[in-house]
Amino acid sequence: MKQLSAANIRLLSALASCALAVLLLCPSPALAASAQSYFTVGHSEFHALVKDARKAKYRSNWQNVEKTFSRCLKASPGGPYAPKALYYIGRVYEELGARSGLKSDFRRAVDYYGRVLARYPRHGWADDCLFHRADVYARRLGETSAARLDLASIIVEYPRSDMRDKAEVALKRLGKYDWAIHEVSGGSAQAEADNAPAPVRQQAVSAQIGDPSGVAHLDVVRFTSSDEYTRVVLELDAQVKYRYQVLGPNPKVNRPHRLYIDLQNSRLGHDVTSATTVSDGILRSIRTGQYSKDTTRVVLDFLNMQDYKIFPLQNPYRIVIDVYAPDGKTPAPAPVVASAGPAHKTPANSDYRPPKGSKQMAGSLLEQLGLTVRTIMIDAGHGGKDPGAMSNGMREKDINLKFAKLVGGKLHAKGFNVIYTRTTDVFIPLEKRTAMANAQKADLFLSIHCNANHSSKVNGLETYSLNLAKTDAAVRIAARENAVDPRAISDLQFILTDLMVNSKIKESRDLAGDVQTSTIKRVRQSYPLNNKGTREAPFYVLMGAKMPSVLVEIGYITNKTESNRLRSDKYLNHLADGIVEGILSYKSQIERYAMN
Repeated sequence: MKQLSAANIRLLSALASCALAVLLLCPSPALAASAQSYFTVGHSEFHALVKDARKAKYRSNWQNVEKTFSRCLKASPGGPYAPKALYYIGRVYEELGARSGLKSDFRRAVDYYGRVLARYPRHGWADDCLFHRADVYARRLGETSAARLDLASIIVEYPRSDMRDKAEVALKRLGKYDWAIHEVSGGSAQAEADNAPAPVRQQAVSAQIGDPSGVAHLDVVRFTSSDEYTRVVLELDAQVKYRYQVLGPNPKVNRPHRLYIDLQNSRLGHDVTSATTVSDGILRSIRTGQYSKDTTRVVLDFLNMQDYKIFPLQNPYRIVIDVYAPDGKTPAPAPVVASAGPAHKTPANSDYRPPKGSKQMAGSLLEQLGLTVRTIMIDAGHGGKDPGAMSNGMREKDINLKFAKLVGGKLHAKGFNVIYTRTTDVFIPLEKRTAMANAQKADLFLSIHCNANHSSKVNGLETYSLNLAKTDAAVRIAARENAVDPRAISDLQFILTDLMVNSKIKESRDLAGDVQTSTIKRVRQSYPLNNKGTREAPFYVLMGAKMPSVLVEIGYITNKTESNRLRSDKYLNHLADGIVEGILSYKSQIERYAMN
């Protein structure tokens, strides 16, 4: 018998492996036929039961339909009828909940729709699952924020689906955008009591009308603070109009400067305390109360105040108040005494040496002027109840956290002080992440994310800084990361024009350029990588940052090749090395510029 060559043996081994994989992954014809049969029966039973009002009253009949679809799943859990069976089980519990009135049935419907989205995000019925889940959230569970997110996801992720137009109509029903006028003025304690301020200037900001089913509720009042910065967040369960006013101190009754915000058509939630002591160097306390039957008032008592910004964010709706104050400890630089004679440059061969300690003095001045980088805050995007994008068996929040720690370790090895917004799988609101960086006086803020697109062909690396969105793609990605309807970005950009006045826009753009260039260069030494460049967009997570801030989309998990690379430690190390080199390049440039 003729001996097989080594090449033939390898070929036969590969063919055997492929055959085994096909046997493991593909159901047998008998099982596939069985799954199809169960699905066909279940489909008929479901629609017959929907039409028969008498039989539909009995829970057992719906449970029998659910069992038929469950048999379809068991017969072929990886087959083509699995996502359809999951969808119809969700429909069963949605119909059952409409008749039983039990929230537990609606929760199970939400769960099954979510299983389709998690396991089969590119399936043709995924948009139907989002639409049905949004309807359950809005009409059955009263969770309008979650409903808006699902409807916005249809518009962003499935723009060509047959559910897009329905999603847009449903979003309009949940509340239209409106303009709220808020006023800023001086005044007295009496003005606060009379609620009749004399406005000095007016600004229009984007807000939204409360849910038509009733008044909004102020559910949460939280703050993040340091001796130079405090961010207060008022979270509501629906959009409201609001107005605010600054009042001067009243020494007679020991009243400091105050800022009050009136939330119209709202009431206090059960868990909101009437007063919270802060005493962080800026705020003395935060007080809340029901000013009238349809107006909630929040008062910030200041210890020290220099400047403030107020802006609304969506999903959930919240009003953010940023307050800034100097610490009074930063010494002014020593004045430079001009010489009476002409200035001369020191020749290169001169014996002149800088005075002892001048390098330390220069370094101290650089630090005082914010022209150095020592502390870097790394933000792992999403987390906890917010998984981020999900595709190809991956969750964005997991990759973000792993990569954030990897980058942080490498930066620490280079001598940087590294702090994190999260080091475990926890949920942190977007606006709190920037507040943490401000409060801890970070010199740079780096937010790590993975990208996603309805087309599995899209891939590549891109780095964002905060600014007005200039392309449709930037609007789409900002909407997804902010978890809002893309149309809300136009309102957000109106707000951003005011917020950007004191932001590190140019510095952030420079940082984004250095990070993007260095990372592309590093990765391309071993892997082909699509350079999608640097872009600008209004990301919630970057708004209000006092330091240069960027958001890096390290890859598309909806692209098969890129998602496989993001599982590779070797690939992630190349990405991390590139980002670190970009930060080092940025640090070197600003320090060189400052010294010159």
